[in-house]
This record gives sequence, structure tokens and C-alpha cells, in this order.
Amino acid sequence: MKITGVKSSVYEYRDPMRVGDANSPSGRRRASGCVLELTTDEGLTGIALGGGGALPQINGLVNGILMGEDPRHVTGLWQRMVERYFKTGHDGIANDAISALDQALWDLKAKANDEPLWKTLGGTNRKVLSYASGIDMPLSDDEIYEYYARMAKDYGFKTGKLKVGLDQDADLRRIERMKQGLEHATDKPGLFVDANEYWSPKQAIAKVREMERHFDIGWVEEPARRWDFLGLRRIADAIKAQVCAGENLDTLGDFLPYFHNRSADVVQVSTGMTGITCALQLADAAYGFELPVTMGGSGGHLNAHVAACLPNFMIMEVRHPEAPDGVYNTDIKFEDGYAILGDRPGAGIEIDRDALERQSVERVSFGAGSSPFGRRPGAGLWEFQPTPEEQAAAAEDAEDFVPAHVSSNTTRV
Repeated sequence: MKITGVKSSVYEYRDPMRVGDANSPSGRRRASGCVLELTTDEGLTGIALGGGGALPQINGLVNGILMGEDPRHVTGLWQRMVERYFKTGHDGIANDAISALDQALWDLKAKANDEPLWKTLGGTNRKVLSYASGIDMPLSDDEIYEYYARMAKDYGFKTGKLKVGLDQDADLRRIERMKQGLEHATDKPGLFVDANEYWSPKQAIAKVREMERHFDIGWVEEPARRWDFLGLRRIADAIKAQVCAGENLDTLGDFLPYFHNRSADVVQVSTGMTGITCALQLADAAYGFELPVTMGGSGGHLNAHVAACLPNFMIMEVRHPEAPDGVYNTDIKFEDGYAILGDRPGAGIEIDRDALERQSVERVSFGAGSSPFGRRPGAGLWEFQPTPEEQAAAAEDAEDFVPAHVSSNTTRV
């Protein structure tokens, strides 16, 4: 089997819920995605959901390294792609390109084996424990309750994660509402909170200690800046909850200070961290330090396939059990708070070609990109609560976005 080319389709859609965190309390409804397809001479196609911002790098790697190679040699091809970026490093855009191609390679390898990816990766248990995550800063208190109640009633989620960080009184009130929603599935729901790097270490300690006077907090995610490994350690030593961190790191080298300084009690791992191949390395390194790993949200719930083969896997993030964009579907189902992996060959992702064509765009608009608001002013420095304008924007639910259809944006190599 030989790789013959790659094609990509970028698209936009309107998210079912407004999305936001401490850095974007007004939230947004615009969202985007990319379907990447790695083609072969035997008719099999490897699919990845991502890489839309790194298409020039993706095309360069396919032309320069992958073309004509056997896609089943995944680890060796991954190493060659990483070594291509030796001088400048494979963080950022390079990471996004390698991640998408590595995911497509693993999809191809599992399809060549005629088995689901989780089996190719060595998994034996198709049930992956999961938690509900709304990315819900813009939601009202009632909407918080309704989201977690639906996730509990319809899918059995017993643990949830709430976005916090700007208004302590509101955070305490909203944690209670999340708890009440999850109580439709259990008497003792698990409660996580996520500050998205908004606090300083001192702020984090004060905020979480107060939360712990009212609730049993399982973990606080990203309570300080990602590179402040000493500050994260300081927080971990000062609170009862676990510190969960690493979401915005890319490489094994990025994580070494965390491991050596015991900065995180729970290590975040994802297939977006230089691909499935690197995610396996990161999880293995954490295992060597007796640290559990959690998997973040992922297109097509790809992280569930990886989670199934990790001995130190803890729990996986899920926002929408069903694909929110209508462009793809998977055979992963959610029952009793678990992702139940299916038996389709590969990652189990199927593309709706008509939907993809309707929603395709030539380029992603600014407001639909990843974290378009950046870091909020005052983060880590002073209290800066949502402005009236931000509160009004968060309450909006207008049909403010309809993706403009354009001619095919497929890029071929």
C-alpha cells in the first residue's frame, strides 16, 4: 500500500450552544472544522478531523515525506515528520500538521487491519469513562442546569466540568446548578472546575479553597499559566483538589518540567499533541511517574480509541455526544457515562459528503477560529468581571451566522 495524496475540506457551522470560558465570557456560536483525507493506491482513505490552520505544512509534509510510503509504518513516518522540524521545533502550526497526518495514518493502519483503531492500539475494553463538559461560561444558571441534567438523563454522565474564574459568587452558584443537574444520574456527582489559565497561583489557592468549603471538587483544571510549573506545584500543595494541567502543551519536552516538579496531579493528554503517536508517549511517561492521564475533547471522539489502551487512563471529556456539525458521524455510543467504542474499521468516522459541501468555506472566518478572543485583559493580575456588554452578548441566541457556500476548496497533492 502506498500513499498517493491528501485532500482537505474546511467548513464552518453554528454550534448548538454558545461557547466560552473565563477569557471569553461573551462566548461565540461560530465554529469550524476540517476534514483531512490521506489517499492510497489500494482505495483506502485515512481520515482526520483537524489541521485546517496548517494546510501548507500538511501539503509540504505529504510531498516531502509521506508520498509513496506505506502508511502502516506509522511510528517511523511520525519520527521523520518530527525530525523535519528539528531546528524550529514542532510546536504550534507544525504540531497541528503532524497531529492531523498522524491521526490519518493510524486510521489507515487500522483500516488495513480491518479492525477498529482501539484494537490496533492494543485496547481490550471498549468502555471509556467520560464526563460532561459544556465550555459553558456564557450560559445562564438555568441553562447550566439544563445542559448537565440532559447529559445525565440521556447519557448517564455522573461527572461534569464547569468553566469558572471571573465571579466567585456566580461560580459557587453555578457549581451547585451543575451538581443538581448531574444528580439525575447519581447521588454523588463528580465536580470538576476549569479556570483556563485565568488566575495567578495566589488567586487560584484562594478561589479553590473557598469552593472546597462548599463542594467536594475533584480537580481544578489549568488554575495558572501552562508554563508556570512552580506555580502549579504551589497550588497543588495548598488545596485538596487535584491539579489537572497540560492541555495547551504539545510535546514530551513541554511536559518534562511537570513530571520532574510534580506540578500536576492529573496530566492532560490528547491526540492533538503531535498526534496519537505522541499521546501514547506522553501517557507512557506519565505512567512512569505514577500519574493518571485524562483525555480532552476531540473530533469524532478519537481520544476514546487511545484511552482504551492506556493503563493510567482516568476519564475523558465530552461536550456533544453526537457530532454538532452534521458533517460526520461515528459508531461510538454513550451509555451510563461511558463512551462505548464500536467495530467500524479505523476510527469509525464517516463523512456526510452533502453536508460537507454545503458548509465548506474557502477559509475560516476570524470569529470561527480556535479561541478567537485570546487571553482576557487582567488575567492573573486583578479582578475583572464580565462587562454589561459581555453579559448581553452571552445572552444572545440570534441566528447570527450562516456559512457562505463557495466552490470546492479541496487541496490536492
